[in-house]
Amino acid sequence: MNRNNRQLENWIYLACLMEATARKPGNVHPTASFPDLTYPDFLKSAAVIAPLLAHTDSHNIGSVIRQCISETQKVIPSNSNLGMVLLLAPLAAVPLDKTIEDGIQEILTELTIQDAREVYEAIRIANPGGLGKTESEDVSVEPTGTLREVMTLAADRDSVASEYANAFQITLGTAAPALRELWKQCDDWEDAIIRLQLQLMSDFPDTLIARKRGFAEAEQSAERARTALDAEDFATGLSQFDAWLRQDGNQRNPGTTADLIVACLFVAMRDGFIPTPDLSTIRKQIPRKFEHDLRNIPHDE
Repeated sequence: MNRNNRQLENWIYLACLMEATARKPGNVHPTASFPDLTYPDFLKSAAVIAPLLAHTDSHNIGSVIRQCISETQKVIPSNSNLGMVLLLAPLAAVPLDKTIEDGIQEILTELTIQDAREVYEAIRIANPGGLGKTESEDVSVEPTGTLREVMTLAADRDSVASEYANAFQITLGTAAPALRELWKQCDDWEDAIIRLQLQLMSDFPDTLIARKRGFAEAEQSAERARTALDAEDFATGLSQFDAWLRQDGNQRNPGTTADLIVACLFVAMRDGFIPTPDLSTIRKQIPRKFEHDLRNIPHDE
């Protein structure tokens, strides 16, 4: 593996690790799990996808996405990373001599119908929760256009699809600049990520919540996120929001927002919005019992 691939692998892995480790309301993290998904699941899946995504280019995006999901399913029975893989693959394909902002439009324009076929297969393999009857029927048949074109058809109901349609407007226009400011203002990286989650949820109602619970409830989650972000007692507001999200069997899991955070962290490290954190600062938030799941961490050469 050359140095550029190693750098990409490191950024991808760290983005996944930091997102999973930050104790964000409603999500899985070191001290919170779902019946079918745990923190070690995210560590294992991150180790699977980072080296695969590091070899993405404009000609293999669909096949890399399918490979990532297929290989993840061999170690994790539940869907742990479909959304983040869909976001990371085109971002990782941008040549390193360009910023993401300068190169992503060309990458998206070059997506093909074969990329769409591969992604449809990846979705069938992952069988993501909250996928409605219409979407299930859509991915069971031959795609009618390129990957970007079919994503555009779903852009009004799915933020991941919207990023393909709108050249990653949320990641590049809102999330990465916000993270850069939060990185300066907050006491540590975890606080910055938690506050980023609340800001994104308040600005862009989580579409996984919308699929599972309806758009009205997604809007309510956005209002509650803003309340938590603005609370005078931040810790109490955060705890109350977390409890509300976890009611009713974790049906209000803000999973799409988590995927956007992974994409944002990758872009922010790759393009210098934030410095790449030292791994020791992340390890401080990881209980010792999970240390063995970190053995495959890539390092810069």
